[in-house]
Amino acid sequence: MRSYIGHLIIAAAIIIAVLLASSTLKYKFKSQETITVTGLAEKDFVADQIVWNGNFNRNGFDLKTAYDQLKADEREIRRYLNAAGIPDSSIVFSSVNMNRNYEQKYDPDGRVIGSNFTGYNLNESVTVDSRNLDVVEKMSREITTLLQQGIELNSSSPSYYYSRLNELKIDLLAKASADAKQRAESIASNSGGNLGDMKKANMGVFQITGKNSNEDYSYGGAFNTTSKEKTASITLKVEYQVR
Repeated sequence: MRSYIGHLIIAAAIIIAVLLASSTLKYKFKSQETITVTGLAEKDFVADQIVWNGNFNRNGFDLKTAYDQLKADEREIRRYLNAAGIPDSSIVFSSVNMNRNYEQKYDPDGRVIGSNFTGYNLNESVTVDSRNLDVVEKMSREITTLLQQGIELNSSSPSYYYSRLNELKIDLLAKASADAKQRAESIASNSGGNLGDMKKANMGVFQITGKNSNEDYSYGGAFNTTSKEKTASITLKVEYQVR
């Protein structure tokens, strides 16, 4: 009798262990059922900040004369910018850079045998940072007329920025999250399941490209500064549990 009871106890223990193991494996399998989707959000916007740069220089054998001429150019450029509607608060002039220029001398065999001093080169840059895009754009196109006054000014194309970039990114993240959830719900529904809690989310690439442009997306995220009208996009990789 004792042997029989012992066998019953052992059999019962084996059955219970098998049931527990089966339940554990079933729970583990269910808990590992997930859906991973990538949400996308895009938004068109217009830059609200413009930055223009220019540089000018003077050359001469006499350092003081060249410096005085460069500073006279600076005053004339400032006057021109002010007349164009740009206040001093939006204008920044750099410090003066000075270089000594030399011309190498060669012997009949092409060997360097010395050099001659050919004068000083002094250069300076000017930057305009403004929220008045129309005024700066017009100025950047017309400021080369200063060449007629003997000012050797090189004007660059303006760069365009957006001052509320952080707000834009937060808005896009919210929309990308909603897009990811909608995609996941569609997949779960078509598979006969229900969408559970979010397990994790990773922000993808944040891009700013020119609106309606054919710019290539880059792995590290493009950041267009040449277009006034831009398109921002962001991706969000989200993993959901499935019930």
